[in-house]
Amino acid sequence: MLNKPAMVPPTGVVCVGLGPGDPELMSVKADRLVRQARHVAFFRKPGRPGKARQAVQGLLADDVVEYAMEYPVTTELPVDSEAYVQQLSRFYDQWCERLAELARQTQVVVLCEGDPFLYGSFMHLYTRLQARGDVPVDVVPGIPGMVGCWHATGTPITWGDDVLSVMTGTLSEDELVRRMQTADALVIMKVGRNLPRIRRALQRCGRTEAAWLVENGTTAQQQVQRLQDVGDAACPYFAIVLVHGQGRRPEAAW
Repeated sequence: MLNKPAMVPPTGVVCVGLGPGDPELMSVKADRLVRQARHVAFFRKPGRPGKARQAVQGLLADDVVEYAMEYPVTTELPVDSEAYVQQLSRFYDQWCERLAELARQTQVVVLCEGDPFLYGSFMHLYTRLQARGDVPVDVVPGIPGMVGCWHATGTPITWGDDVLSVMTGTLSEDELVRRMQTADALVIMKVGRNLPRIRRALQRCGRTEAAWLVENGTTAQQQVQRLQDVGDAACPYFAIVLVHGQGRRPEAAW
């Protein structure tokens, strides 16, 4: 009787898109990889649990080894400053080296909320790992957070020929206005302390009354409100502002 060859554990880095927040909105593949993972890495702000890590609470194996990749800077410096760029660049370089070293021996699952290729931090590791070429790198798509947020409003985001524009609240007010004026439906991500600037841009475009603010979409902490009913007090960075399109639909002719 022939003995079966021993299974060789997989190696490399695989980034798993976890979706908008609700664990039940993860893909079957993402769920399987998370549950089977023996080495898990995730981004977080120092002193915080990390949104991606929170999303898989209760799914990880008891003996999993965790690697918290803590940002050296988040909102303390302007994103276009030399100091910000240098610190983040060193941070991604260092973690690329650490993950590559580990991934030559085993598989490392990197957790990413939403979809990794839509404003995801993993993109900065992905390009570095690809350039190295010494370890396999794979990415599992996830439902983007904005999709979960516009479903939370209970209203379709686009109709017919509507043009959808996705932008970040970190843009200048004039640039926000320019982008808002050329689209029918709007998604403004990375809100947080940028909310006052986003509101002013919407006011200049005459679109404030149509705007929604969704915080922590699809999670137990979800809040959905008309933007005009919300003040400029503390707002989560991962909140999203939405303006729905009102385009062509068959019943309009009637």
